[in-house]
Amino acid sequence: MYYPEKSKIHGMGLFASRTIKAGEIIGKLKCKPTQKDGPHVLWLDEGKAVKVSCDLRYINHSGEPNAAYYNDLTVVALRDIDAHEEIFHDYGQDWE
Repeated sequence: MYYPEKSKIHGMGLFASRTIKAGEIIGKLKCKPTQKDGPHVLWLDEGKAVKVSCDLRYINHSGEPNAAYYNDLTVVALRDIDAHEEIFHDYGQDWE
């Protein structure tokens, strides 16, 4: 469904290997709890954080995301994503 590859936006990115439909689950994060900030760390509600260890960690930031993370650790398409299109999530105001 997806593959990591060099991004034109930043470092590595995650790209759709086929068309992904709006509302479709792209994947579930494989991660471990952490309290240290750093690369591939996702901060959840209530000050909890996880370090992502699967390819989903390569999803880059965009103010116009096509995917979203949910607290159950799933990543879901917000709109149809074309094959070979980069997958983006909005990291939030602190990132920009």
